[in-house]
Amino acid sequence: MMDLDPRLYENVSVSDNDVRNIVLSYLMHNCFKETAETFLSSTGLKLPIDYSVNVDKRKAIFNFVLEGNALKAIELTEELAPNLLENDMDLHFDLLSLHFIELVRSRKCTEALEFGQKKLTSFGKVPKYVEKLEDFMALLAYEEPEKSPMFHLLSPEYRQNVADSLNRAVLAHANLPAYSSLERVVQQATVVRQYLQQEVGKDSYPPFSLKAFLSK
Repeated sequence: MMDLDPRLYENVSVSDNDVRNIVLSYLMHNCFKETAETFLSSTGLKLPIDYSVNVDKRKAIFNFVLEGNALKAIELTEELAPNLLENDMDLHFDLLSLHFIELVRSRKCTEALEFGQKKLTSFGKVPKYVEKLEDFMALLAYEEPEKSPMFHLLSPEYRQNVADSLNRAVLAHANLPAYSSLERVVQQATVVRQYLQQEVGKDSYPPFSLKAFLSK
């Protein structure tokens, strides 16, 4: 149950500057530096100094993950955010697994197996990683892993999820918000709609859907 009734804020106004800052936060959070610079020049806004720090390195790390070059992403992350991966076992596991997956995708199965034994075996001692490891290793049994039951591991969406997680972790390591203002607004809107649906009724306030909102 929320402590405050969200209906109390129905008439709170949002200025154009508020909206612009939300957009700017999203652009810088996701390393769209060139787009952000164009946006700044057309709106007259000033770039918050915090978000400008290491944005080029963050973008490089982000893109390496999207390209499947996890080892290079790990190398740059250790330079930019020392001890981050050492302290975030889940993220380190995801990045190492991504490299394993890319070796399988390239049909370098022997190299993938050797890498798995060297870098991933230790994770097998932790129960929460066992099922994931079984899925990764199962990819080796298929001549066309893209057609296996674990095909989603080779999808662009899987890389995107790992890239997003790493980007949030790097930002948090620098004491910056792990989520952009836009993401937080959407999260809050979703919670508020859920609250109103429970308190008032399903017909009055349907669940918030970003897709439905954008299609209006």
